[in-house]
Amino acid sequence: MMFEPTRRAGLQRLARFAPHAGKTYTSERNFDRNRRAAAVSFLSPYIRHRLVSEREILSEILAHHTLKTAMPFVQEVFWRGYFKGWLEQRPSVWSAYQAERDASLLDPLPNYQTAVSGQTGIACFDHWCQQLRQTGYLHNHARMWFASIWIFTLRLPWPLGADFFLRHLQDADPASNTLSWRWVAGLHTPGKHYLATAENIAKFTDGRFQPTGQLNENAAPLIEEKTHPIVPITPRSPDLPTRALWLMTEEDCQPPPDGAKPAGVLGIVSPDATGFAINAVRHAASTANGQTDVGHNWSTAICRAAAKAGTSDVICAHLPVGPAAAGFAKTYQNLAAKNIRIHVFVRAYDRHVWPHTTKGFFKLKKQIPALLRDLDL
Repeated sequence: MMFEPTRRAGLQRLARFAPHAGKTYTSERNFDRNRRAAAVSFLSPYIRHRLVSEREILSEILAHHTLKTAMPFVQEVFWRGYFKGWLEQRPSVWSAYQAERDASLLDPLPNYQTAVSGQTGIACFDHWCQQLRQTGYLHNHARMWFASIWIFTLRLPWPLGADFFLRHLQDADPASNTLSWRWVAGLHTPGKHYLATAENIAKFTDGRFQPTGQLNENAAPLIEEKTHPIVPITPRSPDLPTRALWLMTEEDCQPPPDGAKPAGVLGIVSPDATGFAINAVRHAASTANGQTDVGHNWSTAICRAAAKAGTSDVICAHLPVGPAAAGFAKTYQNLAAKNIRIHVFVRAYDRHVWPHTTKGFFKLKKQIPALLRDLDL
């Protein structure tokens, strides 16, 4: 496994990267070179599952650099919060993606297997396909190139590509992944798509790949007939019981908020969780003297753990749109029938960021200095 699924490993990576998060990151971040590149943080799996929080990362980066110097990396951190908040307010985008993915899987195009096995004959694409399968990781620029070639050169349905990423990336995130694929396709910002070009790939791979004449560099953006109205949200946190069962999930491996003293700890994962996610939850729960259930029968596991802890109260960080949230919706109803009280809270970072995610990223970008002050950074 390329990434050790522990908080300790995430903090070590953060400490190594932080000195490079300014000028080095700004000038070198778009180059897909190798896993040891100083301009690549390799923090994505840790921030994805909140083994290390956004606030911790921002605090460490700003301890080494001014905001102006580190702004390109700081923006990347906020992009994740933007995608999550945006999808929270448009859950129909996730539902539509799932429906189109399932329909495409029933009758995939002939070149689908060629693509996912890395046998297209486009050397860069085939290399990234094998790298993804073997390591669970791709450089961010390579992800954009890959998605563009998938959609516009191979003419495969974008939801199948998004599904391929979700099943193999160790930092697989429903919001960032789905909306990034939609952005490349020209759906997230209607009419604005991303086209991979041979010249750009050659430049930012230092000439390792030169797919001249192999790519469709003049494709039009995709068009979507569906509309996805905003569902307003008010992220807030209720008063929490001082003693309760603390529920860790693949969405949040952080300890409970200040003031909450867990009577027990239980880690649960969704059936779609990656190997990194499963091991991250296991390790986080174990570190907190808890246990992990990977059988996906969440109701039974939570009832058993609550009884062992001697409480009817369960605290859980909010589960954003995705497989874990869908699975927990039914669990919530089952637990209520058994007089188990679920207390869901929203992390301070999300409460501050999500209200600014109703439109494009620029709206959130303008608020970054104020948001950092709100987060005492």
